[in-house]
Amino acid sequence: MDIDGLKPETQARLSIDEQLKLAGWKVQTWPKVNLGEDLGVVVREYPTDTGPTDYLLFVNRQAVGVIEAKKDETILSQVEEQTLRYATSKIKFRKDEAPLSFLFEATSQVIHFTDLRDPAPRAREIFHFFKPETLQDWMKQENSLRHSLKNNMPELPKANLRECQINAITGLEQSLSENRPRSLIHMATGAGKTFTAINAVYRLLNHGNAKRILFLVDTRNLGKQAQQEFHGFKPQGKQTFFHENHIVQRLSSSTIDSAAEVCICTIQRMYSILSGKPIDESAEDLSLHEIKQNQRTS
Repeated sequence: MDIDGLKPETQARLSIDEQLKLAGWKVQTWPKVNLGEDLGVVVREYPTDTGPTDYLLFVNRQAVGVIEAKKDETILSQVEEQTLRYATSKIKFRKDEAPLSFLFEATSQVIHFTDLRDPAPRAREIFHFFKPETLQDWMKQENSLRHSLKNNMPELPKANLRECQINAITGLEQSLSENRPRSLIHMATGAGKTFTAINAVYRLLNHGNAKRILFLVDTRNLGKQAQQEFHGFKPQGKQTFFHENHIVQRLSSSTIDSAAEVCICTIQRMYSILSGKPIDESAEDLSLHEIKQNQRTS
């Protein structure tokens, strides 16, 4: 098929179709619909009382979300109201009138996602469409991740923590509870940054409904040190070490253990995994700061 002669939005939809298939979805077009074909089925042009949706997502035969497809270079934040309109419309053959939970806006290059179960729903950019199994797991959960971060975090036990560590952890959790996904903790050398981070990770996994946390380092040696500190960490009031209840994986390849709750990885290897480019093992032994310093002096 020569896609160059197609309209820009049609070209975008063909790309979106392929991305959905790669994520494990069966793509169909109304009215030829077979919701039993697989766990996850996406139906194009599915009818609602406000017009047909670009894509309607079904997991185990239940409608769970919508995708609004647009041509490349579209400002996706400007079409969020349109996506919400379809998510709150009356959908053909669906008796439940509650809004659909998962909203997407997409071009061939960019995907925005909103979870309506959040306390203050807002869109964020994601790398790819979620698998049907992921949305199924989320639908089974009582609350969304951001809901848990806002409402389920208990008071921080302050024994054995320095004041700067207390401020860092409580500040991080307050930021996340206010739906601010980006936070920066700035601590002096020797203040116990890794210990602080591990305390925060423990609380996010056990109280914040987090599934997996990426712990990025810039050299392989720092990764080994972080793994040792995770293994030596015993939460306050507990008789067991962190790694006895949570699987900690230090990545030495592109394979991530599906049961791992903490993945320790160098920036260099993570770039290799995301880009699909092979990694020179020696690259993990030099930090980006050291590389820049060497470039300046050479």
